[in-house]
Amino acid sequence: MISTLIPCILLGTPAESVTLNEETVLTRIALGSCAKQNLPQPIWDPILAAEPDLFIFLGDNIYGDSKDMDVISRKYSQLAAKPGFQKLRATVPILATWDDHDYGADDSGVEYPMKVKTQKLFLDFFNEPLESTRRKTEGIYDAKIFGSKGKRVQIILLDTRYFRGPLKPKPRVPGKGTRYLPSEDTSVTMLGEKQWGWLEDQLRTPAEVRIIASSIQVISEEHDSEKWMNLPHERIRLYQLIYDTAAAGVIFVSGDVHRGELSMMDGGAGYPFYDLTCSGLTQVTKVKLEDWTNRYRVGTVDWTTSFGTIEFDWESVDPVIRLQIRDDVGEVSLQKKIHLSELQPK
Repeated sequence: MISTLIPCILLGTPAESVTLNEETVLTRIALGSCAKQNLPQPIWDPILAAEPDLFIFLGDNIYGDSKDMDVISRKYSQLAAKPGFQKLRATVPILATWDDHDYGADDSGVEYPMKVKTQKLFLDFFNEPLESTRRKTEGIYDAKIFGSKGKRVQIILLDTRYFRGPLKPKPRVPGKGTRYLPSEDTSVTMLGEKQWGWLEDQLRTPAEVRIIASSIQVISEEHDSEKWMNLPHERIRLYQLIYDTAAAGVIFVSGDVHRGELSMMDGGAGYPFYDLTCSGLTQVTKVKLEDWTNRYRVGTVDWTTSFGTIEFDWESVDPVIRLQIRDDVGEVSLQKKIHLSELQPK
């Protein structure tokens, strides 16, 4: 089971969550990120209408941005009070990782001083079982496998915040926030050595499909916001690890950038890597495409509030995976169909 009934300190009453048997064969996953708790959230209606087996929060699930735990608790309470979120929690199993704003501060990493406390708030809110190893270790990384042999989907939730070292800032431009350049300092880590070792173990675990959830984009590299390419040696390490473990079926999913898009590149593992960016549930930052270049982009960009879905057709001789972005009324605005055979190391 992926969740249990535990006291919800934030609301003062038990918060019910549904459970999902890990033998369940997944046919549709919904994903999203970037949900401001003080804004209306009508996006939950089309998400619920899609009838997903599972919903994955990819980070910025609230905009906490504080060192005061009472402030962050109140913001979680605002999300918990949303009628759409209440329906989701009551009917759809939820997995989650975080990004900077629910971790505690914009673009923050290892230096954020309240991370032990925000980890507890995060785990309490998402009803992490009291006996979970996530409550006993640093960071919130986690993994689950659903389905039977031949139809197994592994969900790997990375923590790109708790251990991440300093980024290299660009010279400041008046009126703009901090932006970044790729760092030449190969001692700076994205995941920390313990999480890297854990990830290797996960990639060696048998599964047909592996959904690796990274709060920040893995493939897109030309923009100057946060991304894996800000630490290029760490992205190389990630791709090399997938190659070394001969891990099949890897698909990245990400959030953070307030738009929906799909990227694809050859990462050297013998099959193409895809990164489905599902952002945001309430946040949209519309810019000209020429100002947000991405040579790895597949198709166009969804500039509406949106969410992602991943559909599995296991009945085909060669199972089909559909990576989708759905707009604010639930219509598919972007889709890529992939056969499972296309995600095998050569």
